[in-house]
Amino acid sequence: MKRLTVELLILVLLLVTEGCQKKTVNATLETSKGTIEVELFQSDAPKTVANFTGLAEQGYFNGIIFHRIAKGFVIQGGDPTGTGTGGKSIYGKDFEDELNPSTPSYQAGYLRGTLAMANRGPNTNTSQFFIMLRDVPGMPKNYTIFGKVMKGLDVVDSIAAVDIAPQMGPNDGKPKVNVVIKKVTVLK
Repeated sequence: MKRLTVELLILVLLLVTEGCQKKTVNATLETSKGTIEVELFQSDAPKTVANFTGLAEQGYFNGIIFHRIAKGFVIQGGDPTGTGTGGKSIYGKDFEDELNPSTPSYQAGYLRGTLAMANRGPNTNTSQFFIMLRDVPGMPKNYTIFGKVMKGLDVVDSIAAVDIAPQMGPNDGKPKVNVVIKKVTVLK
C-alpha cells in the first residue's frame, strides 16, 4: 500500500511540474544584414508575445524596415510606415504594458540584446519593438520586455553601424539605406 501511495505521489508531482514548466517560444528575424534569433518570454509577457507571434504568423513584419537607430542605444522596427508613427496589434487597438516587478525579465532590466516594446506612453503598445545595443541599468522600466537575442548580436551590431540621417539628435535617426526585415518565423 505504501509503495502504491508513493508511486501515485510521484506521478502527480511529475504531472504538476510538467504543466508548470515554462514553454519556450523562439523566433527568427531574417534581415538584409543577416539572421537574428530571439527567445520570447511567454511567461513574463504573454499578451505581448501573443501579439508579436500573431503578427509574425500573418506575415506582418515581412518587408518592414528598421526605421530607427539610436547609436549605442537601440535599433527599432515594426512600423509598416517606416516613420515611427505606425503600427497595429492583433487586438485591433493599442494594448497594455506587461510590467510585472516579480518577473525575471523586469528584474534584469534593459540589457544588451533585450527585445522590448516601443510605445508612445503607458499602455500604447502595437507592433513596434526595439533591441538594446548595450546594458542601460538606469533606464525607466516603461517598456515591456518580451524576449532577448540568443544568436545574431553581430547582426544587431551590423544594423546599428549603418549610416543614419539624424532625426532625433545627431546619433538617432533613420538609416540612409533601408535595413529590411525580410521575414519573421515563429518556432514553438
